[in-house]
Amino acid sequence: MMKAQTSVEIHELLANRRSPRSLDATTVVMSQELLAILEAARWAPSANNGQPWRFFVGKRGDEVFGQILDSLASFNQGWAHRSSALILVAGLHEREDGTPNKGFLYDCGLAVAQMVIETHHRGFVAHQMTGFDTAKAAENLSIDPSLTPVAVIAIGKQAPAELLQGAMLEREIAPRQRKTLEEIVVKGLPN
Repeated sequence: MMKAQTSVEIHELLANRRSPRSLDATTVVMSQELLAILEAARWAPSANNGQPWRFFVGKRGDEVFGQILDSLASFNQGWAHRSSALILVAGLHEREDGTPNKGFLYDCGLAVAQMVIETHHRGFVAHQMTGFDTAKAAENLSIDPSLTPVAVIAIGKQAPAELLQGAMLEREIAPRQRKTLEEIVVKGLPN
């Protein structure tokens, strides 16, 4: 695993985090590990403690896994079928009083971020994706209309990149790159 080239030292989990597509199809995520990953997401910060996230969790071979996999774009289906678990995150787009929850996507993102860090802490990897058909996911999983499908997270153990081909392999072995802080901090970059 290639460590990120950061401008200052950051936590090892963050510097080593990656979203690989090459996953070991024989790895099984144990229920206790999956519960801990979900527990980490549960404790994410949220506006007014609304906790708008809802999770649809499938382990490879079960019905929910198949329903989530079926909703993925074909490119993502090409590798995600080897993941140990697929988690679809959906968010409540209205508050309890019926007003729009403008921050539900942000809150769901925070929950996913904590889920991803816990996943990596436990020796697994996570790959987040928005390449899926939200209408198909809603139909497959009988998602209540009060929820908006947001993202799918594939969880597994990383396998050799050579299991992939073409564009997937190229992406897998490409160096990690990010814009510089000077490009993303519009005002107030510390000296």
